[in-house]
Amino acid sequence: MKKIMIIDDEKDLVDFVKIRLEANGYQVVSAYDGEEGVVICLRENPDLVLLDILIPKIDGLKVCQALKKGPSTAGIPIIMLTAKDRTEDIKLAREAGADGYIIKPFDSATLLLNIKDQLDKVK
Repeated sequence: MKKIMIIDDEKDLVDFVKIRLEANGYQVVSAYDGEEGVVICLRENPDLVLLDILIPKIDGLKVCQALKKGPSTAGIPIIMLTAKDRTEDIKLAREAGADGYIIKPFDSATLLLNIKDQLDKVK
Protein backbone atom coordinates (compact mmCIF):
# COMPACT_ATOMS: atom_id res chain seq x y z
CA MET A 1 0.00 0.00 0.00
CA LYS A 2 1.42 3.37 -1.06
CA LYS A 3 1.80 6.00 1.66
CA ILE A 4 0.88 9.63 0.89
CA MET A 5 1.87 12.51 3.17
CA ILE A 6 -0.23 15.69 3.29
CA ILE A 7 1.38 18.86 4.67
CA ASP A 8 -1.27 21.59 4.93
CA ASP A 9 -2.55 23.80 7.75
CA GLU A 10 -6.19 23.61 6.59
CA LYS A 11 -7.55 20.74 8.70
CA ASP A 12 -10.78 20.45 6.69
CA LEU A 13 -8.81 20.10 3.46
CA VAL A 14 -6.48 17.50 5.01
CA ASP A 15 -9.51 15.51 6.20
CA PHE A 16 -11.20 15.76 2.77
CA VAL A 17 -8.08 14.61 0.90
CA LYS A 18 -7.37 11.87 3.45
CA ILE A 19 -10.86 10.39 2.99
CA ARG A 20 -10.50 10.45 -0.81
CA LEU A 21 -7.04 8.87 -0.74
CA GLU A 22 -7.95 6.16 1.78
CA ALA A 23 -11.04 5.31 -0.32
CA ASN A 24 -8.62 4.73 -3.21
CA GLY A 25 -6.33 2.39 -1.28
CA TYR A 26 -3.66 4.78 -0.04
CA GLN A 27 -2.31 5.04 3.49
CA VAL A 28 -2.22 8.69 4.64
CA VAL A 29 -0.07 10.58 7.14
CA SER A 30 -0.42 14.31 7.73
CA ALA A 31 1.25 17.36 9.23
CA TYR A 32 -0.12 20.85 9.75
CA ASP A 33 3.07 22.96 9.48
CA GLY A 34 6.37 22.78 7.64
CA GLU A 35 8.53 21.91 10.61
CA GLU A 36 6.31 18.99 11.66
CA GLY A 37 6.06 18.00 7.98
CA VAL A 38 9.81 17.55 7.58
CA VAL A 39 10.09 15.57 10.85
CA ILE A 40 7.18 13.25 10.01
CA CYS A 41 8.36 12.83 6.42
CA LEU A 42 11.79 11.68 7.61
CA ARG A 43 10.19 9.25 10.07
CA GLU A 44 7.41 7.88 7.82
CA ASN A 45 9.25 7.85 4.46
CA PRO A 46 6.10 8.35 2.32
CA ASP A 47 5.87 7.43 -1.36
CA LEU A 48 4.60 10.92 -2.27
CA VAL A 49 4.06 14.28 -0.56
CA LEU A 50 1.19 16.74 -1.13
CA LEU A 51 2.47 20.11 0.07
CA ASP A 52 0.86 23.52 0.49
CA ILE A 53 3.02 26.62 0.00
CA LEU A 54 1.37 28.80 2.65
CA ILE A 55 1.95 26.85 5.85
CA PRO A 56 3.23 27.93 9.30
CA LYS A 57 6.78 27.64 10.68
CA ILE A 58 8.55 26.70 7.41
CA ASP A 59 6.84 27.61 4.12
CA GLY A 60 6.16 24.90 1.57
CA LEU A 61 8.84 26.02 -0.88
CA LYS A 62 11.53 25.69 1.80
CA VAL A 63 10.11 22.33 2.89
CA CYS A 64 10.23 21.17 -0.73
CA GLN A 65 13.87 22.28 -1.09
CA ALA A 66 14.85 20.59 2.18
CA LEU A 67 13.19 17.30 1.24
CA LYS A 68 14.72 17.33 -2.26
CA LYS A 69 18.21 17.86 -0.75
CA GLY A 70 17.82 15.15 1.92
CA PRO A 71 19.53 11.85 1.11
CA SER A 72 16.57 9.76 2.28
CA THR A 73 13.84 12.03 0.83
CA ALA A 74 15.31 13.33 -2.46
CA GLY A 75 13.50 10.73 -4.56
CA ILE A 76 10.04 11.31 -3.08
CA PRO A 77 7.72 13.03 -5.60
CA ILE A 78 6.27 16.28 -4.26
CA ILE A 79 3.05 17.77 -5.61
CA MET A 80 2.36 21.33 -4.51
CA LEU A 81 -1.31 21.69 -3.57
CA THR A 82 -1.93 25.41 -3.21
CA ALA A 83 -4.18 28.38 -3.87
CA LYS A 84 -1.21 30.30 -5.30
CA ASP A 85 -2.02 30.40 -9.00
CA ARG A 86 0.41 32.89 -10.52
CA THR A 87 2.92 31.71 -13.13
CA GLU A 88 5.67 33.04 -10.84
CA ASP A 89 4.45 30.76 -8.00
CA ILE A 90 4.56 27.72 -10.28
CA LYS A 91 8.06 28.68 -11.45
CA LEU A 92 9.28 29.05 -7.85
CA ALA A 93 7.79 25.66 -6.95
CA ARG A 94 9.54 23.99 -9.90
CA GLU A 95 12.83 25.66 -8.90
CA ALA A 96 12.34 24.32 -5.35
CA GLY A 97 12.08 20.83 -6.81
CA ALA A 98 8.31 20.24 -6.99
CA ASP A 99 7.32 17.43 -9.34
CA GLY A 100 3.72 18.61 -9.77
CA TYR A 101 1.47 21.59 -9.08
CA ILE A 102 -2.27 21.54 -8.39
CA ILE A 103 -4.21 24.76 -7.77
CA LYS A 104 -6.94 24.87 -5.10
CA PRO A 105 -9.82 24.43 -5.43
CA PHE A 106 -9.29 21.13 -7.27
CA ASP A 107 -11.39 18.07 -8.01
CA SER A 108 -10.60 14.63 -6.61
CA ALA A 109 -10.20 13.04 -10.03
CA THR A 110 -7.44 15.51 -10.99
CA LEU A 111 -5.67 14.93 -7.68
CA LEU A 112 -5.84 11.14 -7.96
CA LEU A 113 -4.63 11.20 -11.56
CA ASN A 114 -1.66 13.43 -10.65
CA ILE A 115 -0.74 11.16 -7.74
CA LYS A 116 -0.93 8.05 -9.92
CA ASP A 117 1.20 9.70 -12.65
CA GLN A 118 3.90 10.70 -10.15
CA LEU A 119 3.94 7.28 -8.46
CA ASP A 120 4.15 5.54 -11.88
CA LYS A 121 7.25 7.62 -12.74
CA VAL A 122 9.04 6.39 -9.61
CA LYS A 123 8.50 2.65 -10.31
